[in-house]
Amino acid sequence: MTDQKRDAARTGDENQGGGARAYVVHPVLREDLDDRRAPEARLEEAVGLAAAIDLLVVGAETVRVMRPRPATLLGGGFVEQLAARVEEEKITLVVVDHALSPVQQRNLERSLKAKVIDRTGLILEIFGARARTREGQLQVELASLTYQRSRLVRSWTHLERQRGGFGFLGGPGESQLEMDRRIIGDRIVKLKTELDEVRRTRGLHRKARERVPYPVVALVGYTNAGKSTLFNRMAGADVFAKDLLFATLDPTMRSITLPSNRKIILSDTVGFISDLPHHLVEAFRATLEEVMAADIILHVRDASHPDTEAQKEDVAGVLKELGIDPETDRRVVEVLNKIDRLPPLDRDDLLRRRPADTVAISALTGQGLETLFDFIDRRMVAGRDVVQTDVALSDGAAIAWLYAQGEVLERTDDDDAAHLRVALEPADVARFTDRFGYAAAPVESVREAKRA
Repeated sequence: MTDQKRDAARTGDENQGGGARAYVVHPVLREDLDDRRAPEARLEEAVGLAAAIDLLVVGAETVRVMRPRPATLLGGGFVEQLAARVEEEKITLVVVDHALSPVQQRNLERSLKAKVIDRTGLILEIFGARARTREGQLQVELASLTYQRSRLVRSWTHLERQRGGFGFLGGPGESQLEMDRRIIGDRIVKLKTELDEVRRTRGLHRKARERVPYPVVALVGYTNAGKSTLFNRMAGADVFAKDLLFATLDPTMRSITLPSNRKIILSDTVGFISDLPHHLVEAFRATLEEVMAADIILHVRDASHPDTEAQKEDVAGVLKELGIDPETDRRVVEVLNKIDRLPPLDRDDLLRRRPADTVAISALTGQGLETLFDFIDRRMVAGRDVVQTDVALSDGAAIAWLYAQGEVLERTDDDDAAHLRVALEPADVARFTDRFGYAAAPVESVREAKRA
C-alpha cells in the first residue's frame, strides 16, 4: 500500500469505532485533471464522508481513468486487483467517489462481490443517519427516492430505519430488486405534498418573526467549516458540533442578543459540499429557504483548509442555484474561521491582507467574535438613519408602527412615554413624523447609538 493509501486508511482507523469494512476509491478522469482540487484532497474528503457514518476504512486510493468503461467506469485491470483486495481483506463495502450509473454499480458489485455505493449514495446515507426532525427526514427520504427511482437496483428499506440511513449499505437483498416504480412515484408525490406543507408552516413562522421583528442571520458554508461551533459560541447553545463532515443536518434557530442589545435570530444550516447533485439541492430547498429569506448570510470558511478557495466556489455555486449571488448580494459576509489553526505568520498575514468586508475569527477560541458582532450591527443599519423619539405609552399605534417599519435598537419606558432608539429608512423617518407628529432626532452615528 502506498503512503497515500496508508494515510487514508489510518485516518479511517483513528476515526471509526467499528462498522462495515470499507475501501474508498477516488477515480480521476481526464476531465478532472484541471480540477481545482488535488486528487489527494478529494480522496481525503471521501474518507471523511465514510467516517461520518462509522465505516471502518481499511484502505483508500486514487486511480486514473483515462478511458472510462461504460460497464464499470473503472478499468478492467484495476477492478481485478480491487476484487483480490476485497477478498483478501474481507471488505464488505466499496465506496466509489464518483457518480455511477445503475449498470456500473450493478456490474461492479458482481465483479467485486461486495456492496458498492457512489458519492451520491454515500451523502444520502449520511443525511439519513443525521436527520432528526420530521422535516429533515422528509427531505432525506425524498432525495433518496428520487435517486433510487432512476436505478431500481437497491431494496426499498427507507421506512424500516432500524439503523438510520436509507438502505444503500444493507437490506433484504436480491428479492426486492424489481421494486414497483409506481410505489416510489406515489411516495414521492406524497412527500412533496408534505414538504409543501412544511414550507407553508415555515413561511408562517417567518411572517411571525417579521412582525417581531428580529433580523435573521443565517450561517452557511462548506461542510465542517465550523458553522455549528460558531453557532454555539454566538448563541450559547449546545448544538451537535464535531470535527465531522455533515455534523449538522436539521436547521437550528436561536434568538440571541448582540452586545449592542440588538436581538437577532441566528440560523445554522446543513453544510454544502462539492458535486452535490441538483436533486439534493431541490430536496433540501425547504431548509435552505431560511437562507434565502435571511437579512444577513454569514459564509463561514475554514481558513486553515488547503482547498478553502475551491470550497468557497462550491458554496457560491449552491447559493447561486438558490438565487443568491455572493459577489453582488450585500447580505453575504465572508467569515474566515479556524484562524487558530494557522501558523502565526500566516495568521498575521491573513489578518493584515483580508478585505475590509471580511471577518477573521476562531469559533473555537472566541478570537474575533467581538469584531463579528460589531460587523453584524453595522451591516444591519447600513443605509438607515438611527433616530431617538419619545412616544406616549397610550399611543400604541405609533409604537407598533415603529416596530413594524424599523428596528428598535433600545427602549426604556417611564410613567408617561416610551423612549426609543430606532433604525429607520430616511423616507420612513419623514413618514413617522408626518403621520404621528412625534419628533425623531437623528443620532450622530451607529456606534454612538449602540454605545449610548
